[in-house]
Amino acid sequence: MLNFASFLTLLKESFRDLLPIVLVVLFFQLAIIQTIPENWFSVATGLFIVGIGLAIFLMGLEVGIFPVGEGLASDFAHKGSTFWIILFSFMIGFGTTVAEPALVVIAQKAASISDGRIDAFTLRMVVAFSVGFAIVIGVWRIIKGHPIHYYIISGYILVIAATAFSPHAIVGLAFDLGGVTTSTVTVPLVAALGIGLASTIKGRNPVLDGFGLIAFASLTPMIFVQFYGIYVYEIAEVTTTVAPALFEATQISAPVIEAVVVEESVTFLSILKGLLGVLGDVVPILAVILFFQYVILKKRIENLKEVLIGFGLVVLGLDAFIIGLEMGLFPLGETMAAALTQNDSNTIIYTFAFAIGFSTTMAEPSLTAIAKKAKEISDGKINDFVLRIFVAFGVAFGIALGAFRIVDGGNIVYYIMVGYMFVIALTFIAPKYIIAIAYDSGGVTTSTVTVPLVAALGLGLATNIEGRDPLIDGFGLIAFASLFPMLTVMLYGVITEKMGIKGAHELEAIHQDELLHALESANDMNLSTVVVEGTDKRHSYQVQFSAVHVIVPHDREDEALLAAKDAGAKGVTIMTAHGMGLGQMENFYNRLHSEATDANLMFITPTKNVDAIIRKVMNDLDITGDGSGIAYSHPISHLKGLRLNMSDL
Repeated sequence: MLNFASFLTLLKESFRDLLPIVLVVLFFQLAIIQTIPENWFSVATGLFIVGIGLAIFLMGLEVGIFPVGEGLASDFAHKGSTFWIILFSFMIGFGTTVAEPALVVIAQKAASISDGRIDAFTLRMVVAFSVGFAIVIGVWRIIKGHPIHYYIISGYILVIAATAFSPHAIVGLAFDLGGVTTSTVTVPLVAALGIGLASTIKGRNPVLDGFGLIAFASLTPMIFVQFYGIYVYEIAEVTTTVAPALFEATQISAPVIEAVVVEESVTFLSILKGLLGVLGDVVPILAVILFFQYVILKKRIENLKEVLIGFGLVVLGLDAFIIGLEMGLFPLGETMAAALTQNDSNTIIYTFAFAIGFSTTMAEPSLTAIAKKAKEISDGKINDFVLRIFVAFGVAFGIALGAFRIVDGGNIVYYIMVGYMFVIALTFIAPKYIIAIAYDSGGVTTSTVTVPLVAALGLGLATNIEGRDPLIDGFGLIAFASLFPMLTVMLYGVITEKMGIKGAHELEAIHQDELLHALESANDMNLSTVVVEGTDKRHSYQVQFSAVHVIVPHDREDEALLAAKDAGAKGVTIMTAHGMGLGQMENFYNRLHSEATDANLMFITPTKNVDAIIRKVMNDLDITGDGSGIAYSHPISHLKGLRLNMSDL
């Protein structure tokens, strides 16, 4: 809803997401480094702008993009046209990725330290195309019902094969961009598309088939960007050089770091230029939605005014978000990295990396949403909070290991390859219901808040440690943050399977089976016992009996008895009754001791006769028409003493 209360809620959530990061940074800055950064006011202002921008951005998504996007996904899922679903999937993947704020920032950073080889716009187009292609492959898998692990394992093999031929300068960036693409804009739309298709297509399971699109969106950019790197580093010629001295690979000193984090002046012209740039990023999403809504589905957009306002908020929020990142999170990450590298203990670096990873992941809104959806469609078998704990631990361990890799100077390829080998091995061990969720967990952990800080931490470490190259060694932390949650979530699935944790419906089925078994065991004691009329014989047997009650006015008692007798009733218990209608209940005190005016006829009969008796009484006495009265039945057990003729038995 487009109202101030909703904005305040989003604003509160945005600053809540930033709070764990601030607390971790404050602790390490004041307790470990024991200094206050000179640019603390700029950093604080930047963080405040990030919170405001993120709230405006999310407000715009909820009002303008999500309702229309989710409606389109549902319409196409019910439309059943494979061609249009595939085309829509590609355009959604491409459009949401182009507008991804974290991708914009990382692409600009990569361009600034690549000596003019990497073009930020081209890199974003490559990544956006790869995500669109990934969503198409994922949707095709859902339509065909293929197991996800065949696709994912094949993708990992392609990643490793491409890595063998890629320049070292592009490998870490390619791995990072696999995590950057699945963030605030992409995750909700893509997850809704996958789960919506799996819920709509007959024979598909939302748990087994609905998840996985985010995993595809994380995997394909690693392949495409590495091929792009082969082209720009080994085929194309360098035409320009962008800020080569800014991140010199070796012999970098503290004064140079100060130059890195100096904030750019924010002017009206720069803000206007940023707004126009962001508008160009959001236009693809708007174009995709309008085309499919009006041209293909031929349906008008409801609440068009709110939708347009929502798109305007997305543009404003995204621009403020990016400005805040450049002023706050990037300088914060770089200065923290610079200060930590000057400390004698590397353990502090690893502890800081672990704390940042865990705290940011636990507060990640996309992860919270996916975890709740996983709990919902797994029938409670997956605990959303425990799932978030396992994901957060995976991210924290991954970032800490990635920081160790930068400090140690190891080749990222070996770490990633070993990690993928463990993922493949666990894929064949973990329960099927957790596999797609585990793959997706690697993508939802890298948020618009986490990515800039983690990327800045990696670049800062690589800049300040002698012998490290920011382009080769600085990127890669995001890849670690995306890889290890897959391992920990699959371990979570293995643990829950070993513990025998069941979903709500599974527990209900087990309870019903136990109850049925108990009833069957007790049947010998609970047999109905009847007396054979005209003899002294008693007979016990398993037949379900019911009691049929017919309550009618006294003057219609005979009609009810005849109707029931004709329908097969063999005996009756007649009781007097006094009833009051709805109007009489308003003043019933003077009617409490009135004489009985009705007859309550109770027929005990085998359950198979109930329908015939009620139907006959209802029709003959016109109870559901102009007649007055009521008829109902209920099952009975432990029946003893009923008299029946031998012919009835």
